[in-house]
Amino acid sequence: MKDFIKIHEQDNVIVAIREIAAGETIVLQAADGGAPGVETAAVQALETIPAGHKMAVSNIACGREVIKYGFRIGHAKEEIRAGEWVHVHNIKTALGDLLEYTYEPVQTALKPTEEAFFYGFLRPDSQAGVRNEIWIIPTVGCVNNLAQAMAKTANAKVTGSVEEVIAFTHPYGCSQMGEDQEHTRTILADLVRHPNAGGVLVLGLGCENSNIEELKRYIGEYDQERVRFLVCQECEDEMEEGEKILDELISYASRFQREKISASKLVIGMKCGGSDGFSGITANPLVGRFSDLLISKGGTTVLTEVPEMFGAETLLMNRCGSKELFAQTVSLINDFKQYFKENHQTIYENPSPGNKKGGISTLEDKSLGCTQKSGSAAVSGVLAYGERVQTPGLNLLSAPGNDLVAATALAASGAQIVLFTTGRGTPFASVVPTVKISSNSMLAEKKKNWIDFNAGVLAEDAGFDEMGQKLFDYVLAVASGEKVCSEKAGFHDLAIFKQGVTL
Repeated sequence: MKDFIKIHEQDNVIVAIREIAAGETIVLQAADGGAPGVETAAVQALETIPAGHKMAVSNIACGREVIKYGFRIGHAKEEIRAGEWVHVHNIKTALGDLLEYTYEPVQTALKPTEEAFFYGFLRPDSQAGVRNEIWIIPTVGCVNNLAQAMAKTANAKVTGSVEEVIAFTHPYGCSQMGEDQEHTRTILADLVRHPNAGGVLVLGLGCENSNIEELKRYIGEYDQERVRFLVCQECEDEMEEGEKILDELISYASRFQREKISASKLVIGMKCGGSDGFSGITANPLVGRFSDLLISKGGTTVLTEVPEMFGAETLLMNRCGSKELFAQTVSLINDFKQYFKENHQTIYENPSPGNKKGGISTLEDKSLGCTQKSGSAAVSGVLAYGERVQTPGLNLLSAPGNDLVAATALAASGAQIVLFTTGRGTPFASVVPTVKISSNSMLAEKKKNWIDFNAGVLAEDAGFDEMGQKLFDYVLAVASGEKVCSEKAGFHDLAIFKQGVTL
């Protein structure tokens, strides 16, 4: 097992794979990116360096750049000597507020690879589902308890290929104004159209702002066998009526059977949460390998959590396939920064306490690791919050970094599965199967009931090509029906991006 990793030859820090004790000598070989012509360089640790954290391998003067991934992750707040721990006490962000950008395109074409397949549910509108569930979607939080009660009753009657009846409760749908209300209506309509749902019951109260008649305008055309509506204030016994509708939806959805479908039909969301110092060198680049592999087969990936692109955004901008996409990505970044400013918040109030404990020191440090999930493909689409994927390939989606909100946004964009990398661990779920990928083996071993795939072996002896194929094969298995940990636990979460006034 490696003791440390130097990610890029220009880095002036290394990342400790295990705890490095004070007084211990680290030897950098030429293969570790040492100075040209120098075979080895010895650096003595001047203090204990926790696993996942950074140690300086050369002297860094006060105000000079700290380099990781080959890019600046901040400025030294004081002189940092070779062998010292580099973290929040001696490094600060170097980022500014709203910025102007220049389009400097780089070549990112991927060679097509052999077609792959999964076994899913092909819908009449040509979308492919990886689950055949019945979804109850409340229009307003007032009917949440009714939705849950209906799901409980209906699950006792599930038959055939139908897997589960799920009530996706939320506190929204009324007492909202403007863009805030638009977000709720758009996301709920997106979910009504999602292919993982073989049947949908839209459950309304009757007096809410986002009532069923209003929501239908956002849903557009729909299959009347697949999507049903119930207004509780308009019927005598909503439980009896709901049970009848759900019986009919189960009967309808049970007609669908798994069949062989091209992986080009897959839309996979990519998200990270609770990152640590290993995330950017194991789990996130592994997801990047997966993204490139799926795109090479005609599939689609979606990257979100815009505030965690700050500091690494130019890497994405320069991979945009056109000046128009570049301009959209600039707006994606600066509009989100403006959102922070309008709410009188610091743009760079990140990373979180858990991130810092895991070894991440600045937002640049976190962002450069986060964007590793995008792989090397060209950016083919830029999506507003609530907008659905239109173009195959790598898409960027406007949504915050919050785990539940971002994962819901990915599902609403059309993702049938979310890949979620983590160095800290979390039991949360989302609207769609959410694959938890650990950045370190300790977490995978400790939380087997949370973690679905261990990328931590990449810090040991495993190679990216081998693990990239393993992750790809695992995702195809999940798409073909294999349950992830949160599904086995019966967890389902939904959260909508809350903005504006609550009446």
